[in-house]
Amino acid sequence: MSTTRHSGCLGFLLAVGLAGWVVPGAGHFLIGERKRALIIFVAVSLTFLAGLYVGTIAVVDLHSASAIYVKVTQAMNPPVVFAISAVAGDRQMTVFGQPSEIGQVYTMTSGLLNLLCVVNAVYLGYLRAIGLDRD
Repeated sequence: MSTTRHSGCLGFLLAVGLAGWVVPGAGHFLIGERKRALIIFVAVSLTFLAGLYVGTIAVVDLHSASAIYVKVTQAMNPPVVFAISAVAGDRQMTVFGQPSEIGQVYTMTSGLLNLLCVVNAVYLGYLRAIGLDRD
């Protein structure tokens, strides 16, 4: 593979990864996996929204003293998490007990699922760029 083609491939893969993080499924959409992109968008979004529904937006607080693994896994969700965290922090919202724990688990799960989908989109994009795709 030539250097020019390699740098173009790297730029495309970065775009796929960034798009997949900003909007769940967008990375797969860019590489032509339309059905998979829709499934990913629905799965990640519904999982995140279920966590917000159960625990309110206070479960997404990236500025509080919650465990680091909670912050990191929630940050793997689309950037809207940072806006929600800012709103929850500004209003000093808190949630306690089982709803908080369940909401955190759902939002953390959606973040990890989104990370897995971003990695998969970049990998599939790489395979297509070098001509080893399965189609």
